[in-house]
Amino acid sequence: MKRIKRTENFEVTLVVKEDNFINPPKAAQRNAVVNRALKEFSAELNALNEQTKNFVPGETVVGLSERGQAQLTAQEIMEDWQIPLMKAMAKAIAEDGGDILEVGFGRGISADMIQEHPIDSHTIIECNDLVIEQHFKPWKSKYTAKNIRLVHSLWQDCIDDLGLFDGIFFHTYPLNEDEYMQYVNASITFAEHFFHHAAKHLKPGGSFTYFSNEIASLSREHQHMLLKYFSSFSVHIIPLDMPTDVKDTWWADSMVIIKAVK
Repeated sequence: MKRIKRTENFEVTLVVKEDNFINPPKAAQRNAVVNRALKEFSAELNALNEQTKNFVPGETVVGLSERGQAQLTAQEIMEDWQIPLMKAMAKAIAEDGGDILEVGFGRGISADMIQEHPIDSHTIIECNDLVIEQHFKPWKSKYTAKNIRLVHSLWQDCIDDLGLFDGIFFHTYPLNEDEYMQYVNASITFAEHFFHHAAKHLKPGGSFTYFSNEIASLSREHQHMLLKYFSSFSVHIIPLDMPTDVKDTWWADSMVIIKAVK
């Protein structure tokens, strides 16, 4: 089976080698779904053509050193262009209150935004000793009357002991080159490997949000992954003021915020 999609700008050729691949009862059904897939892929290429016109060049970063206990500057922890994303993500999981889990404290910006909502408790997982000393402890002193718990650990080492939450905010980064290659290069979103943990530790109706790495919509692959673990999701596009020399692996002038509901 061979299908070709031609446009003014590109040509896509699909060759199905195995007769039993996508093999519903009728040939017309097979043709319909394969043609739809080609049409969707072509539409995605056209969308990327428009979106990439607004990319900033960014700064080339060579290699990725071990960052678990590294001394990081404020911008290395989280660049300022992400602040609008943090605000929208905090609202997505905390606006209805309840018990909130934040995975990755960073500079405490998202923690401040979570505390703006009527939550009952705030559990924070952070592994970096210096982040805790330089950022978490001064931040915590502003909220002495609040129910805040720090878990000083990698999330992988403690998540199974933490119980259930009404909202989970996931914003961490790859700690080394291996994690970057596995969870960034080989995944639709860095948070993909946390999806099943989030679903396991949410109360029914609870919400999960994360750094999506999607520009202005969700790919079909991303949607399939979300619906494997969550009952529904909503998306909201956040405009971004990107610096031309951004050091993160993000160059677009918007990102989708996702609220996935168990």
